[in-house]
Amino acid sequence: MPRAARIDVLDTLQHVIVRGIERTDLFLDDADRSAFLHRFGSLLNETGTECLAWAIMRNHVHLLLRPRREKLSTFMRRLLTGYAVTFNRRHHRSGHLFQNRYKSIVCEEDTYLLELVRYIHLNPLRVGAVGEMDALDRYTWTGHSVLLGQNRLSEQNCEEILAYFGKQITSAREGYRRFIVDGAGQGKREEFCGGGLRRVVRSGGDVEPSIYDERVLGSSEFVQRIIGDAGVFPPDTGVLPLPVLVQRVGEALGITAEEIRGPGRSKAVTAARSLISYLGYRKMGHGGEAIARALGITRSGVCRRSVAGEELFQSDARWQGLIS
Repeated sequence: MPRAARIDVLDTLQHVIVRGIERTDLFLDDADRSAFLHRFGSLLNETGTECLAWAIMRNHVHLLLRPRREKLSTFMRRLLTGYAVTFNRRHHRSGHLFQNRYKSIVCEEDTYLLELVRYIHLNPLRVGAVGEMDALDRYTWTGHSVLLGQNRLSEQNCEEILAYFGKQITSAREGYRRFIVDGAGQGKREEFCGGGLRRVVRSGGDVEPSIYDERVLGSSEFVQRIIGDAGVFPPDTGVLPLPVLVQRVGEALGITAEEIRGPGRSKAVTAARSLISYLGYRKMGHGGEAIARALGITRSGVCRRSVAGEELFQSDARWQGLIS
C-alpha cells in the first residue's frame, strides 16, 4: 500500500521524529551532536523556521518546528543530507544514515503545544540518559536547558514558551520547570505520535466514525481543516474533508460549491445539501455544526436534510461513487 503524502503546510506546528536506519546510532559522541546542532541552528535562521522544542537522543531526534518561509520538507532535506555527509566522512562510513522518511505530525497548537514541549524535553529522563531532573536541567542536548538559561541556542524560540508561565524571566522559568516536573512520571505518550479522533459518540450512545489521520494530532475539526487546506486525503478511512465532499457532490449535480452554500432552493441545491448532510454526518462523522457552516444552513437543517439524503443515496447507485 502506498504511503500517504506528508502534510507540509507553512505556519503550522509540526512534531518531527528522525530515526537512524535499522536503529543505527546517529550520534557517536558530543562532536557529532555539536555538528548536528550547529547545522540545525543555521538552517533555522536561513529558512525562517521556528523551533519550540528539541531533543537529540542516541539513535533518534525529536523536533518541534513551525515553518514560516520554507516548507518543512526543504528544511529537513538540507538538515539530514548535510549531517549524513558530515557523519559519514568523519566516521569513514558510507550508505544511508537515516530512515528513508522522517515522521512529521501536524499539531493543533492550542491543545498540544505545551504538552509536546514537555514530552520532547523529558525524553532524556524517560529513557535514562540522565537520572534526575537536576541533571536534565543541565543536559546540553535538549531545548529544556536552553529554556532554563543553562545552555544557549539563540535560534530556539524561548520567548513564546516562557510567556505562558510569567512575564518576568525568573518566574517564567520557575513556572516552566514546575510544569516539566509535573509531567515527569507520565511515561511514553503514544497519542503524540499522531492521529485525530477515531470516533465520536452521538446522542443515544451510538458510536460513529470520525475523521482520523495519522499525520495529524488534534481534534476531528482540526484534522478536517488541515487536510482540506493541504489538498490531501486522509488515508484508508473513507472520510473526505468537507470541502472535498461539497465539491464532489456539486460536480455530480452540475452546480458549484457557492450555489450549495447560497440562498437558492433549487432541486439540485436541495439534493446536494441532503446528500452532503447524510454522507458527512451519518457516514463520515463530521460534526453537525461544521456541516451547517459548510452548507449555509442551520444545525437542525442538517438533521432534516440527512434523512432525505439517506433516501436519495439509497435510491440511486450512482451516488456510491461519491465516496468510493
